[in-house]
Amino acid sequence: MTPPAVPRPFRVGFVTGVTPDKWARAWREQRREPLELVPLEEDAAEAALRGGSLDMALVRLPVGRDGMHVVSLYREVPVVVVACEHVVAAYDEVALADLTDEQFVLGPPAGFEPDTAQLDFVSMIVADAVEVAASGTGVVVLPMSVARLHHRKDVVHRPVLGLPGTEVGLAWLVAHDDELTQTFVGVVRGRTARSSRG
Repeated sequence: MTPPAVPRPFRVGFVTGVTPDKWARAWREQRREPLELVPLEEDAAEAALRGGSLDMALVRLPVGRDGMHVVSLYREVPVVVVACEHVVAAYDEVALADLTDEQFVLGPPAGFEPDTAQLDFVSMIVADAVEVAASGTGVVVLPMSVARLHHRKDVVHRPVLGLPGTEVGLAWLVAHDDELTQTFVGVVRGRTARSSRG
């Protein structure tokens, strides 16, 4: 007698700072198919979806919409990460206009032009950028969830007023819009096993 086939895992990617645990728990309550959560670098999410290695991904928007379904989930607060001795650390929040004299380790926010000529920092990962900020050489603007993930004792982060937040969304290929995909969409929208899609 042939043993029953083990179902293929449903693979959901997630970018740094997004915590899919509550959705994974809800999935396990509703489905027998295994759920595999795959951590992703932000710039690799769309390629992983289009390449077929993922069924869905929790991404930071925008992503290319061609052939893609995207559901916006929530907006993240932007923060600036600075050394503990930085003047910004004395405040609960800071206006974007007050950062015009700063060096932005990962580059200034989109559309913002600092008054100070920017140093040519080498390309680096977020953890290294936060380390540079800790040294007092520059500041880093990040979504709050990412700043919390990379928190250190020698830095603080403060919300930045006047800067639009980043948006987190759920993305999947139109061609892969099947029952399992719609089940996961329902999970992130709060539908339970007892609720209907209507």
